[in-house]
Parts: sequence; structure tokens; C-alpha cells
Amino acid sequence: MMDLRPHIEKVAARLAHAEAQLGDPSVFENNRRAQEIAREYARLKGLAARGEAYLRAQRDLEENRELAAGADKELGAMARDEVARLEGQMPALEKDVQLALVPPDPADSRNTIIEIRAGAGGEEASLFAAELYRMYQHYARARGWTSETMNSSPSERGGFREVIFGVAGEDVYKRLKFESGVHRVQRVPATEASGRVHTSTVTVAVLPEAEEVEVEIKPEELEVSVCRASGPGGQGVNTTDSAVQILHKPSGLIVRCADERSQQKNRIKAMKVLRSRLLDQRVAEEHAKYDAERKAQVGTGERNERIRTYNFPQNRVTDHRIEVTQHNLPKFLEGEIDGLLDPLIANDLESKLSALKL
Repeated sequence: MMDLRPHIEKVAARLAHAEAQLGDPSVFENNRRAQEIAREYARLKGLAARGEAYLRAQRDLEENRELAAGADKELGAMARDEVARLEGQMPALEKDVQLALVPPDPADSRNTIIEIRAGAGGEEASLFAAELYRMYQHYARARGWTSETMNSSPSERGGFREVIFGVAGEDVYKRLKFESGVHRVQRVPATEASGRVHTSTVTVAVLPEAEEVEVEIKPEELEVSVCRASGPGGQGVNTTDSAVQILHKPSGLIVRCADERSQQKNRIKAMKVLRSRLLDQRVAEEHAKYDAERKAQVGTGERNERIRTYNFPQNRVTDHRIEVTQHNLPKFLEGEIDGLLDPLIANDLESKLSALKL
């Protein structure tokens, strides 16, 4: 059993420092900084409580071992029972502290932009892209999150060639970041007369929403064009030049938003998507410089990974990163996805814990 006392003492010192910062009125002159310190204080307070529970159990274990080895037989028997109980508790308490010591991803509390695109499989891929979109909408509503569509490109049969939407709420990115990657669907399409199972793919990109201060975009780096929106949307959809397309010249990224009738609202949404893509690109570049092993870890977010298979004939959904299979595909597509998200989050914590080298 490793010695966690030095780590717990460091947490206590950091907690005291955070508490002192929150007691300084000048900290609240910067609202964002004050919120960051408050979140860190809450995290450290919970970690300190876990650490104290672990140290208390450790002290009780040592005391009862001494009593068990003493001359008093009756007291020794009681102490041995207590030793057995505490020894059974210590591994779980130790793991609880270890996992709590893993620094949180700064982006976990961010709102999120999700981009779903049909891949291989033509119209069938577009139809499944729409099903994934609805799945995330159901999940967001169940957790009390809000969502708004930023841009969509409908297909002929009611699917989506592409749909981009934002999700806002508590711990959105923390729970959805593992959805990035290639989602594979295996089923008999409605248009398939012979009953043959087809395999199609849909790509999902989950981006933490970037703030303006994080990604500087100069006006001269942008080429903005407007045009009339097209596709379903009611009588007024084609009457004004409301669709906005923005080209970011340095990166070559192009963002188009047309879901609002207001050109200004579409421009705001397009800039939000552009900032998040640029942040995601920058973070990926930074990781590539020093983290060659990242490809082997859960949640890399690399777009070429086949992360999950949805097999309709077998009523199963399999996540290939953790090799977990569930036979509840209809409910899964209704938004009941925590059965895979929870083990993905736990596996990611385990990976980060092993990298801490405590």
C-alpha cells in the first residue's frame, strides 16, 4: 500500500491557499478567475475529506493491530475483528483518494459544440446521423441541458449529411467528450430489397466551446460571405441573405451557419463554431508534440478511430475502446447512454491515475 500522506498534506496546503484567495475581495474583480478558484476550492475540499477519511482509517487500523497483539484476550479478539473490517476497507479508500488526486480536465465544465457528419454509406449514413443527433438531444434533455442547432444539411430522406449543434449545462464536455470518433452502424436499410445487412459510418466531433480570450481571431484573417439559406424552414427561409459563411484564411477552416433568419445571429454562431474548432486544433497540435502514447488511451478524440458499433440484427451496441457490449440498442438510441459513458469516464481516470506515478 503506497504512502498517500504527502499527497494529502499537499492538498491541505492548497485548500488553505484557495480559501485565503476567496477571502481576498480583489479576487472578485475578475469574475472568471473567482469562479475558477471557487471550483478548485470545492474540488480540494472534497479531496481533503477523502484524504482525512483514509488517514483516520489508517490510524484506527494501526491502533487495533496493537490491541490485537496485546495481553487482553477479550479486547484482542474485538480488535482483530476490527482489523479485518478495516483491512477490507483500506483498498477502496486508497483508490478513492488516488482517483480524486487526478487533476480534472480544465475543459470538463465547458459547454460543447457537437458536429455530426455522414460518412461511408450514402443515404443510410445520413439517416443514422439523424438518429445520433436525436440520441444526443434526448440525453441532453434528460440531464437538464439545453441545446441549439447551429447549422444543418438535410438529406433527401430526412437524414442529415451534416448537423452542428451546441449543448450547454453542467459537465457537458466531461460526459460527451468520449463520443468523438467514428460510429459504425450495421443494419438492413429500408431500401434494401434483399435483406442484406449494410455497414455505414458517421463521424462525431465533440469540441469544448472556446472563449474569445483563448483564441484570438483578427478581422483581416476572415473572409465573410452571405447568401440565401436553402432547404426546409418555412416561408421566410429564402427571402433574405441570412446564411453566413466564414473562411479563416490562416487555417483554411470554413464554417457555415444558416439556421437563423438573422444574418447577425448566424454570424455569432459561426464565430462560436470557428473559435471552438481552432481551439480543438491547437490543443491537438500541442498534444502531438509531447504525448505520443495518447493514441492508446481512451478518449483521444481522433476522428479516424472506430469507437463504437451499433448492430441492429443483434440488438447490441459495442464500445471498442473498453470492449463493453450492451444489448439494449433501442433504449440506447433514445438517450440512455450512461451505461457506456460511465465506464469510459472510469477507464480514463484509471489511465490518468497510472500516469501520475504516485
